Amino acid sequence: MAAEPSDPEQAPLAAGNAGTLAELDALVSSCRACPRLVAWREQVAREKRAAFRDEDYWGRPVPGFGPADARILVVGLAPAAHGGNRTGRMFTGDESGNVLFAALHAVGLSTGSHPVRADDGIELIDLRVTAPVHCAPPQNKPTRDETLRCAPYLSREMELLSTTLKVIVVLGAFGWQALFTVLAEGGWTIPRPRPRFGHGAQVVLTHPDGRTVTVLGCYHVSQRNTFTGMLTPAMVREVLRQAKAIADS
Repeated sequence: MAAEPSDPEQAPLAAGNAGTLAELDALVSSCRACPRLVAWREQVAREKRAAFRDEDYWGRPVPGFGPADARILVVGLAPAAHGGNRTGRMFTGDESGNVLFAALHAVGLSTGSHPVRADDGIELIDLRVTAPVHCAPPQNKPTRDETLRCAPYLSREMELLSTTLKVIVVLGAFGWQALFTVLAEGGWTIPRPRPRFGHGAQVVLTHPDGRTVTVLGCYHVSQRNTFTGMLTPAMVREVLRQAKAIADS
């Protein structure tokens, strides 16, 4: 059944009807469920950054990116105001994306290392990139209600990847908390107390239907982390190599 809500403010409620990732991506792109986020993403798209004043901003929710049979899922936080909100593709057009894609390319999970726009030809290999919040939030801080409202998209995305998904790499504590909330609601067995985020954290989860998935923690590729040296390119590459090895095992 195609996911075609008559009211874009109710789009998340139709996520469970998406039969393919392409349908889900189209649904995400049409969403207007969070007034604050809608206003901000559209304001940024109108006012633009001086360096991009001649570009047409996407200015809409940014869907996930990557093949429908990916074994690895990377979960971030939300699109950057002048990155994904401008280009229409996750982790594209900003410094955070450059760090991530350089690492992906180095370990053989991307065909390119410097993403600049959605049609630049770069493709992900056996990996999909997404976020628990699909709109650029003010100050990069979505509210709890906004995160919960967006959760059905991540839940359905993982369901549509369920036959191939083996590893989830989570960038940052925000994504970690959001992911585990979705996993718990999806019936996955979550240890108590709930696993804490940390760079290099590793948790193997099981589902009542027999599936297993390994969740890996990695510091977010934000400029604050990479410019201060808290996260180095080598650290990102190591986590991705580990994810690839687990997926291959």
